Order: sequence, then C-alpha cells, then structure tokens
Amino acid sequence: AAAEPPLRWEPRCRQQLRHLQDGARIAARLPPRLEGRWVSTGCEVRPGPEFLTRSYLFYANRLFKAYQFYYWDPSCREPSYSLVIKGKLRLRQASWITRGATEADYHLHKVGIVFHSQKAMREVASWINQTSSEGCSGFLPPGRTWAPGALYELLSAKSERDCTAALGFAMHELSLVRVEKHYQPLLEPQQSGSQLVEELYLGDIHTDWLERLHYRPTGYQRPLQSAVHHVHPCPACGIIYRADEHHPPILPARAEPPMQLSGSWVSTHCEVRPAVLFLTRYFIFHGNNHTWEGYYYHYSDPLCKQPTFTIYASGRYTQGVPSSKVRGGTELAFKVTQARVMPMDQLTVMMLNSSEPGSCGLTNSWSAGVEQDITPTNGCLALGIKLPHTEYELFKTEHDTRDRSLLYVGERPTDGSSPDRPDKRPTSYQAPLIQCAGAPEEFSNYVSLKYLGEEDANGSEALKPLPVAFLLFIALQFLRWD
Repeated sequence: AAAEPPLRWEPRCRQQLRHLQDGARIAARLPPRLEGRWVSTGCEVRPGPEFLTRSYLFYANRLFKAYQFYYWDPSCREPSYSLVIKGKLRLRQASWITRGATEADYHLHKVGIVFHSQKAMREVASWINQTSSEGCSGFLPPGRTWAPGALYELLSAKSERDCTAALGFAMHELSLVRVEKHYQPLLEPQQSGSQLVEELYLGDIHTDWLERLHYRPTGYQRPLQSAVHHVHPCPACGIIYRADEHHPPILPARAEPPMQLSGSWVSTHCEVRPAVLFLTRYFIFHGNNHTWEGYYYHYSDPLCKQPTFTIYASGRYTQGVPSSKVRGGTELAFKVTQARVMPMDQLTVMMLNSSEPGSCGLTNSWSAGVEQDITPTNGCLALGIKLPHTEYELFKTEHDTRDRSLLYVGERPTDGSSPDRPDKRPTSYQAPLIQCAGAPEEFSNYVSLKYLGEEDANGSEALKPLPVAFLLFIALQFLRWD
C-alpha cells in the first residue's frame, strides 16, 4: 500500500489521491446487469475526429436498440446524421485479458441512417459509393435530394446487405462490457447522504481508422451512465434520453475556457489502457517556465489497488496553438528529458533485473519500493521509455457541470506506439484529469515516488509503457501454469 502523499502537496490533491486509493468505493458485479437505458453525459470525441452522443437501450430478452448521433462540431450542437442500431447481445465469461470486464457476443439485425442536412446526405453517400462493395455502390443516386426524417437502410441481416464500412462503423465496443456502481454525495448543503451512480464501460475504439473495423477492444471508451442513476447535475442526460433518430439531441451551449495548464491535475478514477494497463496520473505544469512533471502509477487490477510500478517524468512543453484538425483542441509538443522508475512488486523487479545491461538503470540493481533514475541509460527499454523524447500532443480544458476545471490529454495510440511525429498527433482524448491545485509558486524539484504509490500523471504521456503490459502478462501466464 502507498504511503500518504507529502504534506507539501495541496490538500485537494491529497484528498483526490485518497479517494482513488480506497477504490472510490466502487462495486462491479460479474456478469453485469445491462437492462435499461444508458446515455452519454456530454459530447464525445472519437478518433478521426468524430463528435457524437450515444443512447443505448438493453432489454431483458438480450435485444438492444442503440442510437448514435453524429455532429459537425465538438459541442454537439450541429447534427450531421443519426444511426439507429438494432441487434442482440449475449454476455459470456469474465475476460481473461481485461480484468474486471465481461466478454460478449453481439449480432446486428439492422442499422439505419437519418440525415439531418443535404450536406450530410451528400457526404455520406459519396463515402459509400466510393468505398463500398458492389451491392452498395448505388446506395443513393447522385443528386438525390434530402428528405427530412427519411430512414435509409445501411445494414440488414435478412437481405445480407452491409454498407456501414465506409462510415468506419462497427459495434465491437459491445464485445467488452463493465458496469460500475458508486455513490455521489448530494450537492445541496442542507442535504446529507448520497445517490447511486451507474456507469457502463464499453470497449475502446481503435485510434487508427483503418484498424477500427477489425479491432477487438481491450480497453474502454468514455462511459455511458444510467438514465435513472447518473451524476447530478447532468444537463445533457435528459436531452439525450428523450432523443431519437429523427430528433437528435442538441446540447446546451457552453463557454469554452481558454487553455490554462498551470497548476496540478489528477485522475478522477482508475483508468484502463488497451492491452492492458490500469493506471492513475498526476501532473504539475509550471506556466512561468513551461516545464512539467508527471507521475504515472501503474496497477494490475481495475480498482488500482495492487501497484506494479510508478514512473516520474519531467521536461518542457511548447506554447500551445489551436488545432486545425480537432476544433476546440490545442496542439502542443512535449519533451521528456528525465525519468525515474520505482517497481512496486516482485514480478516487475524480476523483469527489470533481467533487462539488457545498460538499457534500464543500473544492471541487476532493482528492488521493490526503491526508485531509480533511468536518465543516464537514456530511458528504460523494458518499459518502452526513450530519453530524450518528444511527443506531439492534443490538449483541451473545460468546466464540468459543477464548474470544476477538467484537462483532457490526447488519447494514446492503440498499437502502443508514440505520437513522436506531427502526423501521429492524437485526434481524440483520454479520460479527463481534474484540477486539484492552482499554479504552484514553487514546487520541489524532487518528490519521492514512494509517496505517490497510488496515483499517476499523464500530461505529456511521453511514455509508452505498453511493452511491460505484455511482459507482465506473459510472466503471469507462466506463473499460472506452474
């Protein structure tokens, strides 16, 4: 277990860390109960970028009806088209790859599309006509005028017609499922107690457009919440709940705050990365000299209670410029110049001590709970850390419905590579970090990782720790079969 954070930390940051360390009192049953309506809590960004909201309804007889509403803008106020998806879902066994998840099989019966403008109809028709198979080449005749409310069939299991590929559409997200329950304190000062919040985590979407049709998820995307038991306040929830393919949700206009990175930011929950890492993040940005520090705390379980290793990284970042590709986003470049690692369990110690001499700290010198500087060896090959290293990032800040500042950092490439070229810059975001302290006047150059055993930071994610996931996984398999 991790020690308490040092007293010089801001109280709110320490409080948030403790909240994560006790698992935030999260319950997740296996298999999960899916019956009912689940909705987005805001505008979602998928790789591409795509802007959408979702409303999924699961019936007791395993049938489901899902709405996906797509938009031109990152505020989800200008609808482009809506998809209505019908099918059947069968939950299977607990996932042996992603701990805490349930694997599922799904079968699509129908997918229909409703266009919300002539422009959307023209654009989607051209995609389908250009890229689809013979049976879809005449999906919509050229010059066909937009008919408001008309539903066009994209997929039919009966007629074996499928024209969805051109849209990058797949429902593989349904093949990995997790439902979490926790209690949110009531906001009103005169009220005591808490209210139930249920979240539905579905499989992640591959960051490479060409791979998303075939990719089987091992991580999650932004969760949907129960239409009955959701966070409060949630202005978007009711709007999305009442929507259908003919009446897409138009979310309330929100002011876009200027990008203000300075200060301390921390994870809001235990996060999952594809293939498979559980982690928490903690970042400090020093706006006066454009330096940053990041703490990444890795775990072997979905509640972030069993630490495996911790990484500290630091460096510099550039002045941000508005993204031309992802409206509302800011492009920055982050340079990582220093890093330290602390293994937290014997399996990681064994792996690091068996790494190639000179490739990860002092040879055969690793022990649990003792941190080591990996800057002299230009990083750590076993953990996928290369120093010095530059990454091209996408950031966004916004306020939630309780007026708290959130920081969204670009989503990591699903294949475990690094966005080390401008053309690999992310077009979507990870789970948000919450600001726990304002700009620090001065922050110690050195904070021992032993104090941070259960929290992790990811501001410039200039680290790509996927290789260790595979190594640890392989090692676990050998242990399991012995």
